[in-house]
Amino acid sequence: MMKQNKIINDFMPVTKEELSERGIEELDFVFVSGDAYVDHPSFAVALLGRLLEKNGYTVGVIPQPNWKDVESFKVLGKPRLAFLVSAGSMDSMVANYTANNKPRSEDAYSHGGEKGHRPDRAIITYVSKIREAYKGVNVIIGGIEASLRRMAHYDYWSNTVKHSILLDSKADLLLYGMGEYSILEVAKKLKDGIPANEIRGVRGTCWRTGKESELPKNCFDANNNESQVIYLPSFEFVSKNTSESKINFAKSYLLQEENTDAISAKVLIEQSESRFVVQEPPSFPLSTKDFDEVMELPFTRKWHPMYDKKASNGKVGVPALSEVIFSLVSNRGCFGACSFCAITFHQGRRIQSRSHESLIKEAKILTQMENFKGYIHDVGGPTANFRQDACEKQKKYGACKNKDCLGTNPCKNLNVDHTDYVSLLKKLRSVPGIKKIFIRSGIRFDYLMMDKDKTFFKDLCKYHISGQLKVAPEHTSDKVLNLMRKSSHKVYEEFYDEYKKINCEINKKQFLVPYYIAGHPGATLEDALDVALYLKQTKFVPDQVQDFYPTPGSLSTCMYYTELNPRTMGKIYVAKGAHERKLQRALLQFNKPENKKLVVEALEKIGKKNYIKKLFN
Repeated sequence: MMKQNKIINDFMPVTKEELSERGIEELDFVFVSGDAYVDHPSFAVALLGRLLEKNGYTVGVIPQPNWKDVESFKVLGKPRLAFLVSAGSMDSMVANYTANNKPRSEDAYSHGGEKGHRPDRAIITYVSKIREAYKGVNVIIGGIEASLRRMAHYDYWSNTVKHSILLDSKADLLLYGMGEYSILEVAKKLKDGIPANEIRGVRGTCWRTGKESELPKNCFDANNNESQVIYLPSFEFVSKNTSESKINFAKSYLLQEENTDAISAKVLIEQSESRFVVQEPPSFPLSTKDFDEVMELPFTRKWHPMYDKKASNGKVGVPALSEVIFSLVSNRGCFGACSFCAITFHQGRRIQSRSHESLIKEAKILTQMENFKGYIHDVGGPTANFRQDACEKQKKYGACKNKDCLGTNPCKNLNVDHTDYVSLLKKLRSVPGIKKIFIRSGIRFDYLMMDKDKTFFKDLCKYHISGQLKVAPEHTSDKVLNLMRKSSHKVYEEFYDEYKKINCEINKKQFLVPYYIAGHPGATLEDALDVALYLKQTKFVPDQVQDFYPTPGSLSTCMYYTELNPRTMGKIYVAKGAHERKLQRALLQFNKPENKKLVVEALEKIGKKNYIKKLFN
């Protein structure tokens, strides 16, 4: 009994009994999450909760409450400072529905992988129930769902433009991006007696007001340069389903994207009827020291013991943990800025990296864990081979607003250097108990090809591949790749040749597994045919093809809704109907017998019947 209590006490409390065991009468903060509770640094509730604990606050967790029962939100009582609400590690609509808007069959972040434990539009639902449970309590929202819906946004599932989720949820404050610095500053203000709905000026937050007199007039960047705040087009101007409204939406998106860097960003204001949403500039990237300290907090690296019991489907645990339990997060942020990815909108383009010492320390912890077989599954982040800022200029002035670091036309000032990553991996390989280290979070192959020093490429092939390497060329059409902000297809072909050459030199037979996206804005059936012909030529059979998914916060989603390229305001083609999206996907997987009828239909539609034999012979 004592042993079980000790195990439970290693976690943040989830029941009144666990509060009592710790001698806590009233919690400072209560997290409400759409995920099951996993005490691992890859899960935001665990990471931010441990950080608050380290700074002297008491913290509890209500994981996946029954949103139909208000009593589920009362299990830990009313917190002294605030409820902290998140939909979980994924936007709840993405977690619940496929790209074709079909209900998913499972949820990897739930007990036993069962679906149905997280409501649609989870944040709005959770805040409503908290308001029903306790009058006058501070409610703060955050996480990926809040972050990417912080201003007026296109919602694929309703096919409408929705208000800022701060307004729709009626929460008091919104934290966006990576929340370590902002949550500690907000916590201090709450402790000092400032209500959440009166907190102003904290980086990485959005606040609301109905008083125009409260709106700031000027703001300062990180270099103390004063400028006027930026007014985005109002909700009324971006939400109507008209050509003019879509132009305004595209302009608004571009302004938001240009103000995602902590150094150069300005205050953004968006009016919605008589209300205003004010976005403060983003939080600064974590320093290496702070990043290390956060990742070294005392995590159990386990799911809460309540998930050791079988779920109704007969399974135990939380499946999502298996993807990260023996992996190392070495960086955050991405200067790749792919159009279909919202990482830069959430984490920014600046790279944050952990020290070698911290990562080695964590690797040693992994070697002592139960069920560790000697294999580290990943050392990376959004993109594994980014370890430093894209250029020296970023450190002082932030990421450029009108220029990509990578993409079809990479910046000539890009710092291409894998030396630090090579050194890190070498040190990790020498840690006793580690047999092999894999890299699964993705190699940016265009960045790799720009490096004249082939040391990392050779080390990658020699030490860090399990027989196949997953990469993401995404498409073969340079027109589409340009809209995706990806490198020319020629670069992928050069990478493919070099990969084969190196593997031949080291006497290994390892394969490439390229990923492709079907139905991306700008892609036509003719473009999909180009991909199919290339796959036929290279004799590669893709098991997985990703349908483009218009999720909030990405440039591609803006393109999908507006049929415009926000950077040029030029018109682009968008495959919107479910059937045409299905035709594009079928072309990319022409080898599957069940797709043959769709492939023939697609070819007939574009007058390319002569290609039927080419694809199927």
